[in-house]
Amino acid sequence: MTDSQSTSDSYQNNEAPEGPAPNVLALATSWQVGLFVGIITLALGIVVTAHPTTSLNVIAVLVGVLLIVAGLLQLIRALDTSAAHRGWAAVVGLMFVVLGVVLIRHLHATRVLIALLVGITWIAQGVAALMTGFSEEHGTRRGWELVFGAVSLAAGIVVVAVPVGSLNALAILLGVWFIVIGILYVIGSLVLRNLVKEAA
Repeated sequence: MTDSQSTSDSYQNNEAPEGPAPNVLALATSWQVGLFVGIITLALGIVVTAHPTTSLNVIAVLVGVLLIVAGLLQLIRALDTSAAHRGWAAVVGLMFVVLGVVLIRHLHATRVLIALLVGITWIAQGVAALMTGFSEEHGTRRGWELVFGAVSLAAGIVVVAVPVGSLNALAILLGVWFIVIGILYVIGSLVLRNLVKEAA
């Protein structure tokens, strides 16, 4: 027997190192991350549902801050002599900064703008769902598409028609949605944890 054969035999006879398999480690990390995200989402939903007006103000301020940051990035880009369309970037950046400051200073207008955007999105979503439902010949999917489209369209029209009165209702619905998503995340993470224990 040669030295190479004896070496290969010794490798085959050696046992694999003990420890959890890589897929088990990945599952363990996944359920921990999912549990963390679920708890954060659940807490955020509870806060938004309990304090809808304050939450809307925070969202409005965040929108204004994001616009200001985007505008500053555009202005920095305009200072780069090698960048193309520097003038356009400077104009867009200045507009974003001004709009962000206005939105922060006038939170009421920002909340109305958010409500209008949500309403328009629901209207577009409802119309698309109705078109999909009417294009289907038969089946359960067609019924769900028609119902969802009608509800989304009606809700969008109400929000666009009365954006001020719909703000608190939108915030509460958003909070309830976060609560549901958070609970689902927590339940899924706990189920995944049991699978990790079984695999280990």
